[in-house]
Amino acid sequence: MDEKELYSILGFVKVSKYRTTTLKTIGHSYMMPSEIARESNFKTSQVSSALIDLKKKNLVVCLNEEAKKGRLYRCTELGLELLESL
Repeated sequence: MDEKELYSILGFVKVSKYRTTTLKTIGHSYMMPSEIARESNFKTSQVSSALIDLKKKNLVVCLNEEAKKGRLYRCTELGLELLESL
């Protein structure tokens, strides 16, 4: 990824406190939306919306997509790279 693309995605994340905090809260761990919501003091719906946005930009990935409850998310390599700039 070139520098221009990186800055574009960085701006996309930083414009939303929900996306920024969700990405930071996950960090290097595996987390469920309810855990992220509890740690960040956001509503689960806000976290879920942020996760959808972050997933579209390939910053997070759901590890058990087939689960209706207990979905686990982690940062992708790109997401971890972006965390260093936040």
